[in-house]
Amino acid sequence: MKMNKGTRSAWIIGLAPLAVGLLPLAAPAADQFRWQGRVASGDSIEIKGVNGSVEARPGTGSEVEVTAVKRGRHSNPDAVEVKVVEHGGGVTICAVYPSPSGNRPNECAPGEGGRMSTKDNDVTVSFVVRVPPGVNFVGRSVNGEVNARDLPADAEVYSVNGEVNVEAAGHALARTVNGSIHARMGRADWSGEAEFATVNGSIVVALPASASADVEASTVNGDIETEFPLQVSGRIRRRLNGTLGGGGRKLSLETVNGAIRLEKLPD
Repeated sequence: MKMNKGTRSAWIIGLAPLAVGLLPLAAPAADQFRWQGRVASGDSIEIKGVNGSVEARPGTGSEVEVTAVKRGRHSNPDAVEVKVVEHGGGVTICAVYPSPSGNRPNECAPGEGGRMSTKDNDVTVSFVVRVPPGVNFVGRSVNGEVNARDLPADAEVYSVNGEVNVEAAGHALARTVNGSIHARMGRADWSGEAEFATVNGSIVVALPASASADVEASTVNGDIETEFPLQVSGRIRRRLNGTLGGGGRKLSLETVNGAIRLEKLPD
């Protein structure tokens, strides 16, 4: 059949929107980082991220293994550096974003030190860590979950916007703002204070049956439950002060919007 020019033009125009609609979205660019090294027994491997999750699992060898995947849809993953800082307490590995113009430069430093500002950079950096026996773990993120499972020594996990989960053969600490906390520790002979705190989320902490601590638990919107017999010295609305076992060390559990539960593990 012969097609005139008007008919042909209409056919092409009619298909054009369908062709555009079938075009796939561009996949985010990705880049990967790997590090492997020794951390002395009793020292810590610390991971500090900004946007992205942190996962930690027990390692099978004698060295710490860290991988990180950087992804960005609009920003360049290559512009975000993963830096390794060795220090007296172990090794700290950070995602360091480009420093904003006119501001102090971003830097990687242990603990609460250093500076991390993303300034509209959409790159996410997701870490996976393998922790060998005897090495402690510290995981920090701002926007992302931190999950530390079955770790062989002590562990601390921190976030701002994300759930945090920690399971350690030794002691544990956990803190976030927007997210729940699930923690399990194999030893309850910590020194100082064991703190578990959030604002929007529940808290579940499991301790050995032989644990002894002075417990302070508080919530505004939620209930407090315990599997341990507690000698309660004060209870006002949803605030509980009590002694677990012989007491002596402090256990702090605090949220605003969420329940609190203290669970007993077999010794």
